[in-house]
Amino acid sequence: MNEKKVLMFAGKGGVGKTTCAGATALHYARRGEKTLLISTDPTPSLSHLFEVERARGPTKVAENLYLAELGPTEIRQMWERKFGPEVYEVFSSFVDIGYEEFTDFVTSILPGLGEEFMVDYIRELSHSADYERLIWDTAPLGQTLGLLRMPALLRQHLRAAPRIYSRLKFGERSRRPLLEILKSWEELSTLDIEFLRHEVAFWLVTIPEGLAVQQLQEIFSEFEKFGFRFARLIINNVIQKPDSGFLLQKAEEQRNYLEALRQNHHGLEPIEVPLFPHEIKGTGRLEEVRRALFPDHG
Repeated sequence: MNEKKVLMFAGKGGVGKTTCAGATALHYARRGEKTLLISTDPTPSLSHLFEVERARGPTKVAENLYLAELGPTEIRQMWERKFGPEVYEVFSSFVDIGYEEFTDFVTSILPGLGEEFMVDYIRELSHSADYERLIWDTAPLGQTLGLLRMPALLRQHLRAAPRIYSRLKFGERSRRPLLEILKSWEELSTLDIEFLRHEVAFWLVTIPEGLAVQQLQEIFSEFEKFGFRFARLIINNVIQKPDSGFLLQKAEEQRNYLEALRQNHHGLEPIEVPLFPHEIKGTGRLEEVRRALFPDHG
């Protein structure tokens, strides 16, 4: 089992990614590790999964287990707290602009700023002593790939930016701080890229259906393009005990897809999670998923 501190769950929408992330977080909490389950999905569902009020900040939901849901608003607020005032001070020295208008402007001219600081926030959390384990439930795969690309894209933009911004007609006193800030952002992007490559374990969740099988190779290729490799492959919603004509037919359909997924796993040992006859909500039901994901731990 990969013992990196940060486990990032990725997958297409509707495959049970959040459920698997929640069950994994519960597993590490049960082992006695102080665990934070954090969602950066724009439409998070962790609070629904654990049957609690939406947790914008870390909220305790079980022994050793905390959860937090970060949407675009929270991410923007984090960026503003970290960089907003110092950059606004420089810009406002040569442009008459209000703070709200300024933050809208900056987030529009710098590609992926929200995604960049989302990664940076996770990196800072992982390097703190607040939690022993971070389980990261991401947005559906298309948005997640965008998030993974952003540190490199932002770094490319920032490398060119000093040549452009240095030509702007404002005083040397203002120019130097601005270029220093841009340089610090470039360094931050480099740190975030290295963090994703070396300190995050990527777990892919899929289901035994035709489209999922077709997309698997593409998903692996996209991640490998950026130097990321999956540590685990989870096949969710596997029919293990067909006890009706309907389930027998569905199980037969799944058989070939399961075989393809088992063969096309890039050296990973797939973990199969059964299709449950009930909705997974609350820690009691999540325990069932946890036992399927970690059968050797009871």
